[in-house]
Amino acid sequence: MPENQDQELFEERLSAALHETGGRFDTDRSALVTGGRTRGRRALTRRRAGVLGGVAGVALVGVGGAVLLPQGNSDGRDVSAATTGATSTPSASATAPAPPPVSGDTILGQLKELLPEGEFSQEDARGSADQPSPYAYLVYDDGKGAAAISMGLYRVEPGSSQVRQLMECPDETFVPHDSCSSTRLPDGSLLRLFKGYEYADKRVDTKLWTADLVTDKGQHVSLSEWNAPAQKGAPVSRAEPPLSAGQLKEVVTAEVWRRVVDAIPEDPKAAETTEGAPTADVPPAAVSGKDAGETLVGLLPEGLDVVRKGGQEDEFTYVVVDDGQGESLVQVNVQYGMGDVAGQLYANGETLPDGTRVAVRQGNGDDRVAGVLMWTADTLRPGEDGFRVVISAFNNGAAHAEPSRATPALTIGQLREMALSPEWDKLR
Repeated sequence: MPENQDQELFEERLSAALHETGGRFDTDRSALVTGGRTRGRRALTRRRAGVLGGVAGVALVGVGGAVLLPQGNSDGRDVSAATTGATSTPSASATAPAPPPVSGDTILGQLKELLPEGEFSQEDARGSADQPSPYAYLVYDDGKGAAAISMGLYRVEPGSSQVRQLMECPDETFVPHDSCSSTRLPDGSLLRLFKGYEYADKRVDTKLWTADLVTDKGQHVSLSEWNAPAQKGAPVSRAEPPLSAGQLKEVVTAEVWRRVVDAIPEDPKAAETTEGAPTADVPPAAVSGKDAGETLVGLLPEGLDVVRKGGQEDEFTYVVVDDGQGESLVQVNVQYGMGDVAGQLYANGETLPDGTRVAVRQGNGDDRVAGVLMWTADTLRPGEDGFRVVISAFNNGAAHAEPSRATPALTIGQLREMALSPEWDKLR
């Protein structure tokens, strides 16, 4: 169970949410960039789709609508660091011998030493030389109820946008949470403390609290705890996870974890792939999220008040509008490189005289919340860049929220008109 649980967390973080392994897909460069970026963005689109649940996910996979999950999964773990971090080893490793490997038993023992006195069960761990990354897992009981605790150790590229994304607090429109802080410590490390929930829709009472530390050398330490003896599928055993924010900080900042990360071996295959990649044209830079947001707001029909807005650095942005009849979430995703999947995305759509492909859809917006609707206009401009604009509107004001109105604030006709506007071509 612990091994499967860690693997599930690993897979959940693979696209991330992270923004980096999807939108910019750092591992895909040179010849891999064009195809890899397209695949990565599709993966990100699918990942974002999952935020709204099964039915919405299916719909968004079909139309490519994007629902941003900042920090992807709010458990604070970034598995992309485990998979790509091997190529991001601090430069000192090039001149110094690699530290000896650290066993899983040692990692587990160190974690237990750092936790307050209590009983431990269901222990599992991987060492620094094991794939896909070192980690430790256990169920801890301080006498107030059993709680699952999981620790992961990875590498990230110091100063990269991946690090910035890791340290950002999630947008509460998509990831409801009780608190989140991101600070720089005196030694230059970045620390993010998050108190939220295992499920963004809060369909169960399982809480998830995390601490993530990233040092200036790219050492990433991630600690997660729950108020139940398992991440999923177990009844809550206590009101809150056992470790306070101060205790979470104390555990992740322990010097021992940095030594474990340093002991993660380099991946020679990753280096060979990077060095041996043939040259290729660099794809267009991603559309600025700020520009996409300004364009979206400029295209909104009269009579709609923008009550909230947000998004990310590129491609995705959203606004919450209100026409006096209730809040409505409106989101847009602007992508390149989607021409090769036009046959799948627009099979049941139309082709305009200029070659633009259009597909519109109306369906459920969240299979976990009754009555949520999602209406979408999906467009693909002609041209080799595969320029795609997808706009969706919902009849609620936030992911997983109850419907705030009978239908979305925008009609299908209005969404179609907005998505086809020539204003988007100015961003190409």
